[in-house]
Amino acid sequence: MTGHRTERIGHLIREKIGALILEGQIKDPRVNSLLSINHVKVSRDLSYADVYVSSVNPEGSVAKGVAGLESAAGFIQSVLARILYIRQIPHLRFHEDTTIKEGFDLVKKIEDLAKDEGN
Repeated sequence: MTGHRTERIGHLIREKIGALILEGQIKDPRVNSLLSINHVKVSRDLSYADVYVSSVNPEGSVAKGVAGLESAAGFIQSVLARILYIRQIPHLRFHEDTTIKEGFDLVKKIEDLAKDEGN
């Protein structure tokens, strides 16, 4: 039962942080609307949540975005406290997630190989 609850809370956190980014409510200039929250993993005791962030921009911008989100973590947690009715709001830890960019790179390599095979 605990696993389902943490997944549900992680999904809600992912949705709300994504909405805050898209709506421009996070005022840090390092956080742009091209950042994407891929996954949120909440600990079993709800003490922390690992938030995985990615972007289609170069990796440097993802690192800057993660730094911006880390500096806005207090604001984000206060917003989460207003919508999540749980005793303890998880401490947010942001991490770079390069899986989307790696996926794009892999597709490009496959397309290049297919072009070479066709010639």
